Amino acid sequence: MVEFCLTEEQLLLQRTACGFAEKQIRPVAEQIEKMDHNDPAAWDLTKGLLKKAKDLGFLTMYIPEEYGGGGGVGPVDGCIFSEEMGAVDLGLAMTLGATMGYPMFIMMAGTEEQRRKWLTEICTSDEVIILAGAQSEANVAGSELFCPYPDPKLGLKTYAKKEGDEYVINGSKSAFITNAPIAKYCFLVCRTDMTKPPAESMSFFYVPTDAPGFSTGKRTECMGMRTGFHSEIFLDNVRVPKECLLGREGDALRIMTRGLGGGSTYVGLARAAYQYALNYAKERYSWGQPLTKHQAVALMLADMEIEIQAARLLCWEAAWDGFTNRERANPIKGIAAKVYAVDVATKTAQNAVKILGAYGITKEYKAEKFLRDAWMGYACDFTGDLLRLRIAELL
Repeated sequence: MVEFCLTEEQLLLQRTACGFAEKQIRPVAEQIEKMDHNDPAAWDLTKGLLKKAKDLGFLTMYIPEEYGGGGGVGPVDGCIFSEEMGAVDLGLAMTLGATMGYPMFIMMAGTEEQRRKWLTEICTSDEVIILAGAQSEANVAGSELFCPYPDPKLGLKTYAKKEGDEYVINGSKSAFITNAPIAKYCFLVCRTDMTKPPAESMSFFYVPTDAPGFSTGKRTECMGMRTGFHSEIFLDNVRVPKECLLGREGDALRIMTRGLGGGSTYVGLARAAYQYALNYAKERYSWGQPLTKHQAVALMLADMEIEIQAARLLCWEAAWDGFTNRERANPIKGIAAKVYAVDVATKTAQNAVKILGAYGITKEYKAEKFLRDAWMGYACDFTGDLLRLRIAELL
């Protein structure tokens, strides 16, 4: 039986998440947006916010109770939470989302020993265990992860060499690694055999960022998501025990495809841009009547609502499929949800700017921020075109 009504528990989660986003995330986001990009106070504000999120159980709600988590939320619950975060600020939503979502890689691909060790630490540590995921490299496009060609010279260059009971990692990751400057652990994609095709030689590692030889560059300044923390990663003979390998050697692409998501955050952004434009159009008059009475504006608002509803349902279905049937889940759904949600967020933000007219391009109003943030989705977590090609390949 298929139902589209939220349960009482889900409605409570939605209200709680919305209240947290409005009362805790919004004021922090507004302060950071006004700061100099290199102001260290931005991290102090973010650290305090993450601590509040952990105390409320948000950061560990995906993790089962047996490891100290909230019991493992249902398939749609995470989408509900992510939408509320994205509706307030995309950068901080991504910081929270990475720390919340990356433990799922451990649950999907880790051994029971790895789950008990790493998930328990994440849940019970007095400090907030912030997580990052590093795939793309400065001189190797993120699309190389999906490179279908057999030539071993193609693909990622970061290399994890097996030496006895350890792996020795050398290489670097690009300036766009979310949470890199603040993370305690990093999910690192490396090649483990440079003689095999890229798709068969990428492996997934859980690496402590305080390991000797692990360092990060300066915080990257982007046009959008200015509240987020991104930087390069440098790996100089970083030694990790073999137990840091998730799954088997060569499993990285399979693990990552099963875990690809994030669309609901952009649904939240689209919803916020739509609501902002709608409120403005109700109050702004032209030719003696509100903008909502002009068909050109009314049609844009109607399209916004239609596309947001469609994007939300696609994200929910992809999440349901991935949670309930992980081994046979259709990876196309998760990719499609991200691609479509970003498209909707960008189109909605563009229309919001249009509806606000000249005010839409001023810093005084929020429409320009919605557009800057939405555009980040085309580049973050693989470009939209690359993901479409991946869907075509899977077809």
